[in-house]
Amino acid sequence: MKKKLIDFEQEIADLFKQGRIRCPVHLSGGNEKQLIDIFKDISPDDYVFSHNRNHYHYLLHTNDFEGLKNKILNGDSMHTCNPEKHFYSSSILSGCVAIACGVAMALKMKGSKRKVWCFIGDGASDEGWYCEALRYAMTQDLPVTFILEDNDRSVCTTKEQRWGALLYSTNYSKSIHYAYKCKWPHVGIGQFVKFDDI
Repeated sequence: MKKKLIDFEQEIADLFKQGRIRCPVHLSGGNEKQLIDIFKDISPDDYVFSHNRNHYHYLLHTNDFEGLKNKILNGDSMHTCNPEKHFYSSSILSGCVAIACGVAMALKMKGSKRKVWCFIGDGASDEGWYCEALRYAMTQDLPVTFILEDNDRSVCTTKEQRWGALLYSTNYSKSIHYAYKCKWPHVGIGQFVKFDDI
């Protein structure tokens, strides 16, 4: 599966370079092992919420490589959804955390054994929405796990530049935190990636 994920993102990068994708695309890369391990615990019936860099999450939950490629070619890279497979994403920073809590509360009230998994980037951990959702999930004992993917690249700045140090705890009962070195360069507003340099 790791090779399939890497090959998929390379194909998307090549299509972008060829001008066949004319919208922003946030590529995954460098975190394949961590995600493959995490998805071993995620059931096909569970709900998965993601963010703008959602390709690997989508593929690991749906195994729909061709469908995702078509979505990306149609401009739906950063807000990929598949309701039949219980997969939702948003390009809004921390956009899914409250929704994930709401779904988890509904599942708990119904007595369901299904779970909710919500992936966020390290930039989202700076947001009050995430802190509120995490506290609510903990106090209500909701069947939700937040996965904080820390590639230290939020808004073109590192955590050290934003906070002076890593100030948030990584041992919350409803949270998984992992750090990784991202394969793809960060693209900020007005910047252009030269894929030949990758």
